[in-house]
Amino acid sequence: MTGETTVRTAVRFHGRSAQRETVRALLDGLRAHSGHLVVTGEPGLGRTALLQWAARSFRAGSVLHLGPATDRRAPATAEELLGTLRAAAGEAPLLVCVDDAHLWDAPARAALGRAAEIPHTGGRIGLLLSVAGHRAVDPEYARLPVVRLDPLAPSHADALLDDVTDGATAPAVREQLLAEAEGNPALLLALVRRLSPAELRGLRPLPTPLADAGTLAAVAGRALSGPSPDAHDLLLTVSAAVRASDGPDVDTGLVLDALRHLRPEPAPAPAADPLPEVLAGAGDRLRFHSPLLRRTVHATAAPDRRRAAHRALADVLEAGGHRLPALLHRSWSLSGRTPVARLADRLAALAADGTVPASPRLRTKAYARAAELTADGAARAERYTAAAEQALLAGRPDRARPLLAAARGCAAPAAVRGRAELARGMAELRDGPVGDAHQSLLLAASLLAADAPADAATATLAAAVAAWAAGDLPACLATLSPEPVGPPGPVGRPQAPGRCPDPVRDHRVGMRALLEGRLDRAAPSLEQVVERGRTDDRPEALLRSASAALLLGKVDAARRAGARALAAARQLGSDALVPQALEYLAYAELRAGRHSQARVHAEDGLRTALRAGQRNTAAHHRAVLALAASIEEEPQAVARHVEAALATARRHGLAQAATLAEWAAARADLGRGRPHDAADRLGLLVLPGPGRGHFAVWRLAVPCFVEAAVLAGRPEDTHEVLTDFADWAAFGADPQAAAQLARCHALLAPQDRADDLYLRALARHDEAGGDFERARTALLYGKWLRRRRRPREARGRLGTALAGFDRCGAGVWAAQARAELRALGAAPQARGAGTLTRLTPQQLRIARHVAEGATNREVALTLAVSTRTVDYHLRKVFAALGVRSRLELARMVEQAEQDQGAGRSEKTGAQP
Repeated sequence: MTGETTVRTAVRFHGRSAQRETVRALLDGLRAHSGHLVVTGEPGLGRTALLQWAARSFRAGSVLHLGPATDRRAPATAEELLGTLRAAAGEAPLLVCVDDAHLWDAPARAALGRAAEIPHTGGRIGLLLSVAGHRAVDPEYARLPVVRLDPLAPSHADALLDDVTDGATAPAVREQLLAEAEGNPALLLALVRRLSPAELRGLRPLPTPLADAGTLAAVAGRALSGPSPDAHDLLLTVSAAVRASDGPDVDTGLVLDALRHLRPEPAPAPAADPLPEVLAGAGDRLRFHSPLLRRTVHATAAPDRRRAAHRALADVLEAGGHRLPALLHRSWSLSGRTPVARLADRLAALAADGTVPASPRLRTKAYARAAELTADGAARAERYTAAAEQALLAGRPDRARPLLAAARGCAAPAAVRGRAELARGMAELRDGPVGDAHQSLLLAASLLAADAPADAATATLAAAVAAWAAGDLPACLATLSPEPVGPPGPVGRPQAPGRCPDPVRDHRVGMRALLEGRLDRAAPSLEQVVERGRTDDRPEALLRSASAALLLGKVDAARRAGARALAAARQLGSDALVPQALEYLAYAELRAGRHSQARVHAEDGLRTALRAGQRNTAAHHRAVLALAASIEEEPQAVARHVEAALATARRHGLAQAATLAEWAAARADLGRGRPHDAADRLGLLVLPGPGRGHFAVWRLAVPCFVEAAVLAGRPEDTHEVLTDFADWAAFGADPQAAAQLARCHALLAPQDRADDLYLRALARHDEAGGDFERARTALLYGKWLRRRRRPREARGRLGTALAGFDRCGAGVWAAQARAELRALGAAPQARGAGTLTRLTPQQLRIARHVAEGATNREVALTLAVSTRTVDYHLRKVFAALGVRSRLELARMVEQAEQDQGAGRSEKTGAQP
């Protein structure tokens, strides 16, 4: 190291918008009333910075900063403390910032906590407290509202790094810094300070380890001060055990058995209770409250004691038959970093053995440790690459990228370099510019072609997917043109040269034929892919089946394959594939017109995508959420999801996600009675020109454009795109297209033909299904009938439309139907179904399953969400509907369904 980098102060907060909104609400509320809030988070996450921001932002009154209350003259009761604060406030609001309130002594904490709970009179006082998140919250503050600071998301940590280094960090160094910091902003800044400018720019090798004991201890501060020897051994053993664990917690029995091995001399039997405050126990599991403190305990322990802890864990695990974690601990018990060929070979062999029970996360650690212990450059590169592949499967691209950078620094044959490039391209496809992913995947295919043709075929198909996501039709066709060779095989396992596997070949042939408009050639190949998914249990094959079914417009087959892929990915611990399975499920529901179901899957998909560091996949889920919200009375939700989807789509070149998001914004305008705005937005997407939307998506928006253009008095704009849409409907890949085409013709037809076209559209809707699109046609037909002075027929159609919109939760469109009925002098009666419209689409779906007799667990399995999510929404359902039992809920849902069925009858409309 040649010196330290001077880190300039970050010019803005990164990744704390939700927390700042909560604090801002407290500050704004002080103009009218008192309030209180607790900020918590592990060391280094910015509790102090958030309090300082609040103090700078508060303009309505004065700010008082209080430190630890150890002075005997400090107010001893809540009433005394409030009196002191009222005196300090005077007539104006007062913001009281108490940093590290957990350090106050017990009487002072009691006074402060009680003062926050007492209704304030005679003053407007805001108490903003910060408490450490590496320990349980003190009981004095347990009843106060809490805002929690979590680690920064990779994108926000990346922005912070650019902010403080002016973007001067080399890409490989950036990846290692972000991986080591694990989203902790203070640790990230400390790591940057530790490096010299030459090291930051990649001109000199980085120190090893990058996050050393001194750096970690400096960020942790006083949080670990003064544990007893026994407590320290417990902390060290837990921190060591977590290194070879699948998650942040470990088995209590394993820890206690290892402590017995660690202290064999006569001593009291080890116990895990009472626990040190930095540990938490849940059932038979132990974990640290703070990942930073866990790392700090391990790094700052005496080397001999640290190795002894790993040796003790290895002994216990070996005795229990847990070979892979035992061998990992055995490797960490070695002194120094000297390569040990035999141990490295055993670790790599166990990691590659599919019969050994281990998650991708654990296999990542085993391969990476094997690479560290390997002297041969080619073997080391292969093992780092294998570790990166497993990290991607585990949903940790932030871990995969430094491993790929390490592999790149080793001499390796073309096949290994091709695997590394394939892994890098897949990481970029899910979380980076898709144009870069396309090029990486093409390079991977060329490197793999000679020795691993199956992997070359996989890379080629993935490159086509990247071009598809980018909306680059020529690149997509060019990528699909060559005939790949070689049999199938998992990534990283070379296969003998030969013919391309049927699933990959059929998918490639079918995709290309579809893009060329030759359904007669596309259908047989893609149907073979769909059919193979019926008997294959691998998530990758099931995802291919779901994708092929969507291309063919077979939404039910896509739902089945997507649901099975989701279950298989979760069962195997392949966290990277879960967001993609949920994406296909969401698209299938959306194509079928089931917006509430699409929203359920997209909400879950968004959470898992963000957790797995897949911003591109998250953008697609946000686009689906925007489309689902566009039919509801949630304009703010539409705007929020559209903005977030477009932010990623524009940075990473995601034309498909961008088109879907823009369509959602326009459809929201159309639903709210703003056809001119909708026509302007949609015209950019569907009319010919360089700005036309994604080649596989823009046609889906044509029916909305035709409706908006006709209502805006611009029917002449629709003729060219309607011809294209007619070809799309004849193609047969969209189950709704034929009915939508008839509706478009009805909108444009003269009066003597429109009637028959509307009826034809409704008949096609009956064949295709889908409440929302049928209700839209009924609404437009009812409007047309009303303007033709046929009120009785209009009431029937509008009543049917209203019932359909209520059924699918399309509140903004239901409002249009009600307005039309009122214009006829009809007053829509409040039915049971109207009660259910108080529910969100997800709550409505859960309510219906519960009403059918399903348990919460069965509902969770059906909807592919957690039981906790079902519990939460069911409580909201009971509160919204005013029911107290599942029986009452079942009766209400049954009545609502009966009313909706009556409303759908052609002979029943709203009564005047």
